[in-house]
Amino acid sequence: MLLAAAALPLALSPARAAELPAAHNLKEELAAALARREPLVVMVSLEGCAFCKIARNNYLAPMHQQDGLHVAQVDMRSRTRVLDFQGKAVTHDDLVRQWKIRIAPTVLFFGRGGAEVAERLVGGYIPDFYGAYLDQRLAQARASLR
Repeated sequence: MLLAAAALPLALSPARAAELPAAHNLKEELAAALARREPLVVMVSLEGCAFCKIARNNYLAPMHQQDGLHVAQVDMRSRTRVLDFQGKAVTHDDLVRQWKIRIAPTVLFFGRGGAEVAERLVGGYIPDFYGAYLDQRLAQARASLR
């Protein structure tokens, strides 16, 4: 069963708030993900972005809540402080610029050493196919960690 498809019923439930944890310490968050042989998934979001809300509510938050997928959110234009993969203090917006992200949402998949291990999922795509694209990228990221 596809992970995104399995997450859809919970995503449509109004009783549960769809939130992702904000990135605080990418080095520690990556270590926690790798300890479970999972990639760290980072969603770059923008306040008020409708496609970001769909990706978060219908896919990533349910996968985080139900399956324990390690997901962190980085917000474009945010001055919130975060420790990067080297332990250096930067802002969310600094990371967005370092990663050369111009479109929200962008979902990134990180493996050992903070290297990207799957193709980025950029933009909202057509909702009917977003889950399949997400599943494909997760499979690619997981395969790189074996």
